[in-house]
Amino acid sequence: MSQSPKEKFAHVKELRDRELAERPVARSLDFVPVAYDLIGNEWLSAILCKDTPGAQVIEHSLDVPSEGTSNRRRIFVKYNDAGNKAGLPPSVFCKATQAIESRLVLGMCGCSDAEPNFYKRIRPTLDIEAPQALFAHSNPESLNSIIVMKDLQGEVEFCDQNTDISLERAKSQMRVLARYHGVHYQGKTRHDLLDVFLTYENFCDTLEAAIIWSESCRRGFIAGEEFIPPRLFKRAAEIWPATEKAWNLHAKLPRTLVHGDVHLKNWYVRPDNQMGLMDWQCCVRGHWSRDLVYVITTSLTVENRRAWERELIEYYLDQLAANGVPQISLDRAMQLYRTQLFPTLAFWTGTLTPAPGAPAMQPPETSIKFINRITHAMDDLDALGVAFE
Repeated sequence: MSQSPKEKFAHVKELRDRELAERPVARSLDFVPVAYDLIGNEWLSAILCKDTPGAQVIEHSLDVPSEGTSNRRRIFVKYNDAGNKAGLPPSVFCKATQAIESRLVLGMCGCSDAEPNFYKRIRPTLDIEAPQALFAHSNPESLNSIIVMKDLQGEVEFCDQNTDISLERAKSQMRVLARYHGVHYQGKTRHDLLDVFLTYENFCDTLEAAIIWSESCRRGFIAGEEFIPPRLFKRAAEIWPATEKAWNLHAKLPRTLVHGDVHLKNWYVRPDNQMGLMDWQCCVRGHWSRDLVYVITTSLTVENRRAWERELIEYYLDQLAANGVPQISLDRAMQLYRTQLFPTLAFWTGTLTPAPGAPAMQPPETSIKFINRITHAMDDLDALGVAFE
């Protein structure tokens, strides 16, 4: 008999309490570290030195914590002579779901499995700008996970909510989306590669069951009144029902690989001004419109979105066709774009006023800026007047 979300989380909490009491050191790769300060040199050696005979990690230290939805740390590494001569990396960047709050939000929704599965199964199929993982593993019982990645610090510019996205950069984002959407559209590649991922609507259902997401979204919309167009705010009672209609429509649309959380802070810029996409923890099987509307409305200022929106959508559709997807009309794309504004907003109203026990996923200023941008798009495009079909 399957466990209810409440029973599952109680079990996960029990396992986490046991980890805190026993504090086991991670020495072999079949074990997911329960805390960064419990990573052994042997564990790092097995990842970083496996292709270099005689090399070993002899010492490592931790950078300052970076906490949000996931638990992130940079690890600085020292090697023996064999490792130094081979030029092994002096640092790595890690993402994990060690904290109980992260396991509540990410683990219960399948994200602690999704991102390791992306790096192990999907990343090798994609020629896009995205991080390279050196190791990825998850524990489906405890919902603990970790990904060890090449450290991009100093090589790229990491975006935040204030990063300027020019038309050139926005078109680079469209090319990234069209590539991974096109490669995996309707099972064009090995269909079983995507089988391990939840559907988008399953993801939304589990999020609702885990933390009553709808209540957080309703609270967040009211809390964001100052930053929402007054005409739209007056129709607050219609927002969540429209969100559910958008989810129901999404379930009927063609499937591909969807990143699911392509907001501006999950992008970086290479020195050649090309954009890279990271944080694949919300990967699902869904429709491309989810990512398209999400990236345009969070990346661009209201003024630039108004000026470039249709041009970017047309450019994306052309790129999608170039990647093997049957041509889609601009009218149809705009209709779907308008419907998926509602779930895009839900990711930020729910983040502004998180559920009790959930982590502080983003600073308020980030949520507020994205709520402002998304709701202006909803108002400009009369999203509440769209046909959900």
